Amino acid sequence: MAGGFVYTAVESTAMSTAEYYGNTLAELGRAHPEIVALTADLAGSTKIGVFQQEFPDRFFNVGIAEQNMFGIGAGMAKAGCVPFISTFSVFAALRSADQLHTDICYQNVNAKIIATHAGTSFGQAGSTHHAIVDLAVARSLPNLVVICPADGVETANAVKAAYEHQGPVFIRINRGFDRVLYADPDYGFELGKAVELHEGTDITVIATGSCAFQALQAANFLEGADGLKVRVLNIHTIKPIDKEAILKAIKDTRRIITVEDHSVIGGLGAAVAEIMADSGMACGFKRLGHPDQFAPIGLHEDIMSIIGIDSNGIIEAVRETMGKDFEQDDNWEDEV
Repeated sequence: MAGGFVYTAVESTAMSTAEYYGNTLAELGRAHPEIVALTADLAGSTKIGVFQQEFPDRFFNVGIAEQNMFGIGAGMAKAGCVPFISTFSVFAALRSADQLHTDICYQNVNAKIIATHAGTSFGQAGSTHHAIVDLAVARSLPNLVVICPADGVETANAVKAAYEHQGPVFIRINRGFDRVLYADPDYGFELGKAVELHEGTDITVIATGSCAFQALQAANFLEGADGLKVRVLNIHTIKPIDKEAILKAIKDTRRIITVEDHSVIGGLGAAVAEIMADSGMACGFKRLGHPDQFAPIGLHEDIMSIIGIDSNGIIEAVRETMGKDFEQDDNWEDEV
């Protein structure tokens, strides 16, 4: 069957998105002396400690004071530095929401927020550490670019793109242990542009973050088992989102499933629904994600299975959606 989570002790570190982030930031730091790093007593957990070891005079630990950290980072940005502010995503989007809103986004400063342990990737830590509404907060803030990489390689590309972008950027990455989606870093990462992982004409699965790998596994299984051609889009940039790729998928396949390790309210599924509504084009549509309730507590792979955002849940959703007769003709004129 498609898509289980199987790791070894050797593979786990190599697959850690946070490890990629820490190493990439250190690489950027060698070339750009204006880069500084800030943490709130989480240098080890967020892997920003890699930067600390190489550039101790450009590293600042503010203690367990996330709100203060965002204010300090905003001030450093106003002074010409490029701060990379690193903490858990739930703290970045919720505990520091006022500072993110007012100090960072309102002033449109050149600060980069690396929000780790996103979704339920630290599932065993409980509801206080689950970040299942962070995308809803971040994508609603003006001036803020929001990125949700699918694996470590994409995280490295996202960190580099964040530095090159002038203005605030929010990068949402998992605790680690993500499956490897890309073997080659030169696959065509571009801010605001989706990556097509699998061609398809029957239905489109639009995924982000750790769910992108699961969607690809599901598409491969369904092609062999059911003969279905499932298009898979990896939406790594939640804002600005790739409207063109989404509208093309609606026109080409007329069936859309979104999948994310986030609430179905306010995240990727909501963004796609907004695009669909604005276009006036109706289609078969289903959102996979956390329902309007707190997530269960447990290991990430178990939570994904429980709420149906692993490959098995996606397979079930595709089969269900393909079984629905939602449109009698292929004429788009009566849809607008």
